[in-house]
Amino acid sequence: MEVHHATELPADKPGQAYCLVSALEAGFCELPLDYIIDTAKPGDRVNLPCLAFLLRHTKTNDTFVFDLGIRKDHENLTPGYLERIGQMTFKLHVPSDAADALAKGGLAPPDITYVCYSHLHFDHVGDAAPYTRATFLVGAGARPLVESGYPHDPQSLFDAALLPPGRTHWLDPAQWPPLGPFPHALDLHGDGSLYVVDAGAGHMPGHLNVLARTSDDGGWVYLAGDAAHDHRLLSGAARIPEHDVWGCAHRDGAQAALHMARIRKLGETYPRVRVMLAHDVPWYELARESGRGFWPDTIDSL
Repeated sequence: MEVHHATELPADKPGQAYCLVSALEAGFCELPLDYIIDTAKPGDRVNLPCLAFLLRHTKTNDTFVFDLGIRKDHENLTPGYLERIGQMTFKLHVPSDAADALAKGGLAPPDITYVCYSHLHFDHVGDAAPYTRATFLVGAGARPLVESGYPHDPQSLFDAALLPPGRTHWLDPAQWPPLGPFPHALDLHGDGSLYVVDAGAGHMPGHLNVLARTSDDGGWVYLAGDAAHDHRLLSGAARIPEHDVWGCAHRDGAQAALHMARIRKLGETYPRVRVMLAHDVPWYELARESGRGFWPDTIDSL
């Protein structure tokens, strides 16, 4: 499998800006495990946490939220999505959403500077309405899904009113330079503190990841969205399945596998990069046991 040639991650500079990263608990989605890994036994189910992340810039205090998880009123998703969720036997549980999680540390949605969606699936977009001052960053590949969405297309999964007009920036990675093993990445603040990474269209069009510094001396976190739904896909202990009924969890399984290989290369090359998934069961279980990593606490830098 061909992987983009790795260039060095940029070295830290004197007075280097970085990000303080905290997890936000934003719902749960229980689903058949054999939909996401090929080593699952028939009938196995998994309850996936839907994690959002708060990143705070150490110099400007800008607040950046990556994904919003599931909205509390998920019964108001589009009819197409509600039908799909029922057919696939997903069970949703949202005791707290991203806004509730922010409130635990004294922040409210209007305090957020940026909301970046990894992609537009229902368990990532949450409820955008309370984020009245935020600039929304979304991969340009997803734009047609919204512009032709429900109710223009009654069968569409995606709501045409999902994103705020005038505050949505569609990010086109075509001209972004390479970063590490990734062909395209955007230095959002221009200071090397946070990069928006093109994750390709393997999972779905417009998929974005984030690579952020977590210290001024070489620590990083890679927020992988749904590039992989399970860490066993990154370690090689499992592969992407083709489900008998619902097909593949990715739009293009081969392209999704290629991006997973890039993430694997990142971890192998840079041991101080913590790779976190949107549905990171191992991290979630350890964090809930220790009480660490959720806002207002921060995730330890490697």
